[in-house]
Amino acid sequence: MQNAGFIFASYVLTIGAILLFAVVTLRRAKESAKLVEDKNKPWI
Repeated sequence: MQNAGFIFASYVLTIGAILLFAVVTLRRAKESAKLVEDKNKPWI
C-alpha cells in the first residue's frame, strides 16, 4: 500500500487532463462554429 497515493494521484491527474482537454476543445469548437454561416453547417 506504499504506492497507493502515487497511483491515486496519477489517476486524478490523468482524468483531470482529459477533462481539461475536452472542455478546451469544446469551447474552441463553439467559437469556431460562430464563424461559419448557417447554410454551411451540415450538422444543423
